[in-house]
Amino acid sequence: MLAELTLNSHATAVLVLTVIALFLFTRESIPLETSSLFVLVALAAGFELFPYAHDGQTLHAIDFFSGFGHEALVAVTALMVIGHSLARTGALEPVGRMLARFWEVAPQLSFLLTLVVGAMLSAFVNNVPIVILLLPILTSVSLRTGTPASQILMPMGFATLIGGMGTTIGTSTNLLVIAVAVSMGMDAFSMFEFMGPVVLSSALAIAYLWLVAPRLLPVHESDLGDASPRVFSASLSVNAEGFAEGKTISECIEKTDGDMAVEFIIRAGTEIYGKAHGNVKLLEGDKLLVKDTPDNLKVFEKLLEADLYSNDSENNENKVDEEHPLKAEGQQIAEVVATQSSPLIGRTLANIGFANRYQLVTLALHRSGSINRKLMSDMANTNLKIGDVLLVQGASEKIAELKKDSRFLVLDGTSDVPHSTKAPLALAILIAVIIAAASGLLPIAISSVCGVLLITLTGCLGWRDVGEAVNTQIILIVVASLALGMAMLETGAAYAIAALFVSLTSDLSVTLQLSGLMLLMAIMTNIVSNNATAVIGTPIAIGIARQQGLALEPFVLAVLFGANMSYATPMAYKTNLLIMSVGGYSFNDFLKVGIPLILIMWLSLSFLIPVFFPV
Repeated sequence: MLAELTLNSHATAVLVLTVIALFLFTRESIPLETSSLFVLVALAAGFELFPYAHDGQTLHAIDFFSGFGHEALVAVTALMVIGHSLARTGALEPVGRMLARFWEVAPQLSFLLTLVVGAMLSAFVNNVPIVILLLPILTSVSLRTGTPASQILMPMGFATLIGGMGTTIGTSTNLLVIAVAVSMGMDAFSMFEFMGPVVLSSALAIAYLWLVAPRLLPVHESDLGDASPRVFSASLSVNAEGFAEGKTISECIEKTDGDMAVEFIIRAGTEIYGKAHGNVKLLEGDKLLVKDTPDNLKVFEKLLEADLYSNDSENNENKVDEEHPLKAEGQQIAEVVATQSSPLIGRTLANIGFANRYQLVTLALHRSGSINRKLMSDMANTNLKIGDVLLVQGASEKIAELKKDSRFLVLDGTSDVPHSTKAPLALAILIAVIIAAASGLLPIAISSVCGVLLITLTGCLGWRDVGEAVNTQIILIVVASLALGMAMLETGAAYAIAALFVSLTSDLSVTLQLSGLMLLMAIMTNIVSNNATAVIGTPIAIGIARQQGLALEPFVLAVLFGANMSYATPMAYKTNLLIMSVGGYSFNDFLKVGIPLILIMWLSLSFLIPVFFPV
């Protein structure tokens, strides 16, 4: 056994790089894309400078880039695009409307139905569009029924993660594990081959999410329920020799760091521009109609050296004072969530001119479960991340316009779901892709790419939309993980770890070995990337099975199921970050609900895997 544990210099270096990679993947301050590219470059450059040969075969450094053409990555990317088409066209809108109606009649049963439907849909579609579909519905239901959103959003998010475990295409993790295992000689799973154990364990998990989890979660009040006015309508009157006189609208907006949103200009008592054009030069006496918070309006007044008037008369002649306070009419509050396809990601509100472009005022920024009420200047220059929530206020029609743009996830207290005439086509294409793959007519990598072609040919998505659907982060982490897995396999590092695992667990039954491997994967997936856990764990699992002369499938499934148990931390999966900010959760909330859920899934699957897949 000691001979089997001997590591060559290349294997040792790969294991050291693996530890470094797993550390980097946990660093929030370092973009996951950067960490992934570092791993890829380190492998390619390292093996080019220090070639590795075994049994007369040389491992070529360029082979580490083969992940970019790997069938698993092709399938993952294509399915991301198809999932995006469902969200963009509103193909799941009938499901959303049905659930919204049921909530009015029987909230508790509707909650159970929501969990079940979310899990079922996620078995065939990436859970991101499912969560994006359900978030505004559940937020609206929460406001209308008085049910705290914080007690239903996390269970919903976890139900979609559980459902994704049930089929070969449910998550990118499933596709990767199976693709790596097949490349190592295992027979491919059929689409529904391991659905049996998942359905049985999911029944226990959903019962827990329905009956127990809400009682473990705190009650957080939503800002949407507060109807008090926060944004006020006012006019800024241009003074002689003030900053604004002779300046263009663009220059005035730039003076406020892009925070001021000008609706129109009034000159000589007449509205002369339906919308303020950037090149319009202001004259003395011109009035700019603006809407913002009282503090910000006073800041604008000072920066532009103008006078602030309230809009309580047609002529706007009442200067703001105690007798003539600001007024807010026709205003609506909404939350805008930064999702993967949002133009907000990685940019600041000032960069994109959010206030002036969308005619909305940002009141607060929610991040990581906390509510940070900063000055507008602070929020305007904050780089936004996935899961950030902007509390905005503006005219109802402006909120409605933003909601129609599928790049934004808007929570405004209504249950309206965007819908287009292309929705049936997008849904039909998804069903065709699933049938082709499930029947064995085409591999999922090919059927999904055919689906993307049909999506574009039928106009469900334009090519710009396709680009928005493809997540660079996922592509790089998948490629880097595949390269790291290849290096571990080729250098014998994976075999050495497998030998160590067998040595440490030699006195245990095979069932306990499976259980221990699955628990190890579950712990790793909540600390580092689930895809990295899957790709690194699969060669090790196959090595463990082969060293003992056992069936490969149970050990591969232990990795697949464990790597999908992303319940205990908000960073474990991107939808966790979305529901964290919207629900106002803390890190401890994920631990309180997620750890028992991991235990339920781990214990039940530890029993069920050997039953369905004898070792």
